[in-house]
Amino acid sequence: MLLNCSGCRTPLQLPHGATSIRCALCQAVTHVADPRNAPSPPAHAVAPPPAPTGPWGQPPPPSAHGKKRAVICGISYRHSRHELKGCINDAKCMKYMLMNRFHFPESSIIMLTEEERDPYKIPTKQNLRMAMYWLVQGCQPGDSLVFHYSGHGSQQRNYNGDEADGQDETLCPLDFETQGMIVDDEINVTLVRPLPHGVKLHAIIDACHSGTVLDLPFLCRMDRNGHYVWEDHRPRSGVWTGTSGGEAISFSGCDDHQTSADTAALSKITSTGAMTFCFIQAIEKSQGMMTYGSILTSMRAAIRGTGDSVGGGGPVTSLITMLLTGGSAGGGLRQEPQLTAHEMFDAYAKPFSL
Repeated sequence: MLLNCSGCRTPLQLPHGATSIRCALCQAVTHVADPRNAPSPPAHAVAPPPAPTGPWGQPPPPSAHGKKRAVICGISYRHSRHELKGCINDAKCMKYMLMNRFHFPESSIIMLTEEERDPYKIPTKQNLRMAMYWLVQGCQPGDSLVFHYSGHGSQQRNYNGDEADGQDETLCPLDFETQGMIVDDEINVTLVRPLPHGVKLHAIIDACHSGTVLDLPFLCRMDRNGHYVWEDHRPRSGVWTGTSGGEAISFSGCDDHQTSADTAALSKITSTGAMTFCFIQAIEKSQGMMTYGSILTSMRAAIRGTGDSVGGGGPVTSLITMLLTGGSAGGGLRQEPQLTAHEMFDAYAKPFSL
């Protein structure tokens, strides 16, 4: 049973037979009546939204080699002052790559964009939350999960002291101005902590301030020469932000203090998120074994090499260029893709596979 937290309204999964549950985010305790005696569903109870087609209600059945499933979210914020041009393109390109390069079944991919006709596939806060819960629901050893998000990201003040910079990183669903943002603490509780042994999650987050948006314990701090050290980002409070034995690895568009570009400078054809384009390009151009380190260095080199063509579609003013490059009128985009993980590993030796 899923029910909303009585404090922060986050969907919680009630264990079988339990009559109360404590929220990991706000610590509020939500009490429910014994379902055997209740004449109707509890006041806070909600069910995952049904869908006429696709695997929304239940994950696909297991196979001999595990399951592959993905949630892909691209938000353009059409007709608003926050409008982005390339995010739905990003979502379509990611789906194409997952299906054709990594053999993800189309029936096991949830697409959340404004172009979807199913109201439960519009990228609202509630739908995005439900999609994240669906992604990890019932996962088993051998499963490969992918969460891709292309849209706005932001930051807000952290109140529990778990962030070294005092800021929580956030994702901005379509209705964030009325319903609020999704905070990194919730993303970690939903996508990372439940992962059991043998399950692998890859997150590809193309958004501003997204470096540590999954709140994973370790960040691969890489310089321009490809040398790196792992930084320990475990909360000082001692709260566990790792998995339950599985793997969780995230590629993100930029560091927490940086912004990510929505530009035509890379594809030369249409607008895309710089990070998503470079991630797919790094995979498509790879020869031989791909590693996490080789993908990250390839992405960073491509973004640095965008030169003065940021903005796309012809000449741009120096002011627009400076806005897109983070204060520089040349020298490529000023964003540095980041790699975070549940544990430290040799980035140039660990093979990459979805």
